Amino acid sequence: MPKGKAAEPRTSSPKAPAGADKSAVAPMQGDLFSMDSPLRGGVHGELSLMAYPFFALTKQAWMKPLAYSTGDITIEVNPGHKGVANIYDKEVILYIASLMATKIENGEEVSQNFVFTANDFFRVTGATPSANAYTRLYEALERLQSTQIKTDIETGGEGEAGFFSWVETARLQYTKTRTGERRLKAVNVRLCDWLFRAILKDRSVMQYAPSYFQLSPINRRLYEVACFLRFSGVTSIRLGDLQHQIGHQSLTRLFKPYVVEAANGTVPGFEFSIQPADGASKSAKVFDDVVVIKEVPTVAAPMKRAKATPDN
Repeated sequence: MPKGKAAEPRTSSPKAPAGADKSAVAPMQGDLFSMDSPLRGGVHGELSLMAYPFFALTKQAWMKPLAYSTGDITIEVNPGHKGVANIYDKEVILYIASLMATKIENGEEVSQNFVFTANDFFRVTGATPSANAYTRLYEALERLQSTQIKTDIETGGEGEAGFFSWVETARLQYTKTRTGERRLKAVNVRLCDWLFRAILKDRSVMQYAPSYFQLSPINRRLYEVACFLRFSGVTSIRLGDLQHQIGHQSLTRLFKPYVVEAANGTVPGFEFSIQPADGASKSAKVFDDVVVIKEVPTVAAPMKRAKATPDN
C-alpha cells in the first residue's frame, strides 16, 4: 500500500458506550503516521464469509447464539457481552480483508496486524466522520473481539477445535493535546488466524460491488449468497434454504417478500425470481418455492479472485 501522511478533521469527543471504561472512549482523529491506509483498491470479502451466516442481521444487540448446519458444514456463533457481531460490524472485516488482498496483489509482505485510520475506513464504507461514527467503530471492534465463533470449515489446510474471535486484539491509539483532548492516531487490529489463513493460503477473496455498503442488511446477504452461488455454478435454490444460508431468523413466509423486492433490481448484479417447485400442489409449503438467480451486467468491475501468493 502507498504510505503517506494526512491531516484528519478534529471533532468533539464521542461518549463512551454504556458500561464501558471511560478511559477507552473512541478518541479524537488527529495526526497520522505510516500505516496500511488509505485503501485504493476495491473492497474484497472472504468466500466463506460471503456464503454463510456468521453475522447478525440487526443493529440491535442480538444476544442469542446463531447456528447453521448443512452437509459437512456447521457454524456456531455465540454473543459477547454486547451481542453477536452484526452485518454492519462486518464492514471492518471487509475493510481489513481489502487491505490484505491489496498487499498480496502488490507482492507486499503480509502480517495479521493492520493499522489504519478511521477516516479512511469511513471513506471506503460511505460513513460520515463524526463523534457517533467513531463510537460506532469502537463498539463494532468490541463486538468483533467478543463474539465467539466455532466452525468445522477449514482454512489454509487447517481446522480449529474450539472458539475464536474475528479479531484477536483491537486498539485505538491516540495522543493528548495540552488541554487533555484525545486525538486519534490509528486503529490497530490483529486479525484471527482462521480468516488470515483463508485469505493468504486459500486465496478465497472476491471483489464486492461498490454499492454494497448502501444496501440493507437482507440485500447485503442476498448479494453475498448470490455471488457465492454463482461462483459455485448454482443458479437456483429453495427459498427455505436461501433463508437459512442468509441467516434470516424468522418464518419463511416473512422472508419471501425480501426476495420479491430483490426481483425489482435492489441487489446489484443479480435478478431474483420465485416460482413453485416442480409438481408442487396448492398445499405445498412456501419453504419449497424455488428462487432463480440470474446474473445481469453492472457498471462495476466483475468479481475476481485475489492473485496467488506463496505460503508463508
